[in-house]
Amino acid sequence: MLRLGFIPLLAALTAASFGAAFPQHALRKGCSLFKYKFLVPHETQAMQKMKQHFEDIMLLSDRKCNARLFHRKWNPAELSVPDRVMLVEAELDLVTAMLGLPADPSFTEMRQRPLAFLSQAREDLRGCMATGAPSHQPSGKLRHWLQKLQMAKKTETTGCLEASAIIHIFQVLDDLRCAAFQEQCI
Repeated sequence: MLRLGFIPLLAALTAASFGAAFPQHALRKGCSLFKYKFLVPHETQAMQKMKQHFEDIMLLSDRKCNARLFHRKWNPAELSVPDRVMLVEAELDLVTAMLGLPADPSFTEMRQRPLAFLSQAREDLRGCMATGAPSHQPSGKLRHWLQKLQMAKKTETTGCLEASAIIHIFQVLDDLRCAAFQEQCI
């Protein structure tokens, strides 16, 4: 009889400890973002190939870019989980918009796989965000970065924003991993 009372108590304590370890206010319960923890090698290779092709094109062009969106004085690990989710959503919006721009045929073909992957990641992240929760107000660090992003969209050339997004694509993927798993990033 004592055993029957102990098992439900143990189950309740275990559930409570998991609930505290994974806050429910950031991402909806039951999300399937596991595929972003470790990228499939062919996805990583496609992104690396696209990034390298773009950097080769950039060497031949004379693009001057002042946008330093991804040169932050803080690390996403310093942000709360809801802030990290907001950060990666904004980053994915920028990257997918830039990859969706018209380009020369060789580059258009090369970026199709990364664009599809990142668009799916953005939709998965949005699908996992808590619905009906009070809207989160970003911290000062994130609010400043979001304002910087909006200003860059108004003042920088499309080519500059495209270059910034593609060159820092792996930073965006790292931020996605951190936001999706609500873990501390290195």
